[in-house]
Amino acid sequence: MADILTRWKSGLFRTSKAAFGRVVSLLGATEINSDFWDELEAIFIQADMGISTSQSILSSLQATVRAEGVTRAAELKPLLEAELRSRLGNKESIEIDAKPFVIFLVGVNGSGKTTSIAKLGQKFASTGKKVQLVAADTFRAAAVDQLQIWADRIKLPVIAGQTGSDPGAVVFDAIQSAIAKEVDIVLVDTAGRLHTRFNLMEELKKVVRVAGKALTGAPHATWLVLDATTGQNALLQAKAFKAAVNITGVILAKLDSSAKGGMAFAIQEELGLPILYAGLGESADDLHLFDPDAFIRSILDT
Repeated sequence: MADILTRWKSGLFRTSKAAFGRVVSLLGATEINSDFWDELEAIFIQADMGISTSQSILSSLQATVRAEGVTRAAELKPLLEAELRSRLGNKESIEIDAKPFVIFLVGVNGSGKTTSIAKLGQKFASTGKKVQLVAADTFRAAAVDQLQIWADRIKLPVIAGQTGSDPGAVVFDAIQSAIAKEVDIVLVDTAGRLHTRFNLMEELKKVVRVAGKALTGAPHATWLVLDATTGQNALLQAKAFKAAVNITGVILAKLDSSAKGGMAFAIQEELGLPILYAGLGESADDLHLFDPDAFIRSILDT
């Protein structure tokens, strides 16, 4: 546990010293009054929690303060820690209950999707799983090249189509190949698309349907990759993707590059989606199962 916590604290150093660092300072020697609550709300919003989530947390915290008769801000820290922790749910476990188990990764361009695919591939392969990567972004040759570079580095096979080819056909063939080769996990890198582009979102729906034709029940999981540095805009993206396909979880990429981190709470509050993994660095082994306890302790530096 100590090693895991060290990784989280290192990855979230910017967050703990920026937005949430101000929370720790505020709790130092301040009486609880209206100015205190106003400042705490401002910090939450600036930390990318969003107005709705910030107000929900503050309302619950104020009720606890009244019920327990707390008057000094210094006494509030354990209550705040407990309140924030309660917003993140339980640590998720990934159930691989089909063979091949097909996982789609979706998200906008630049979210860290392709890199997350590679990191997931290495993580699963390290547990003895036979993994196959699929480059289903047939719009950009660079996307295929990027995944191939990662695949060569981590020594995993990639199935890709020609630039401009039908991504549905690529996915269908890849799943059929995985069945024949007795692959355990298929990781599909879909084309990055703006959530505002209707035709591209419709195509994503089509590719998902094609996967189901290749293998009943596929995709077994669809994970949305969000860039933690984009804040509330990422929530707008998430809502659009969630409306289009059955998103089953979130990967919060580039969390180490964000000086905020409050988006983790907004994802849970406003989307009701579990955060499965968090990116805490650039190397292949820096994608970690999201650990709510380590996350809270790291941002509050406890």
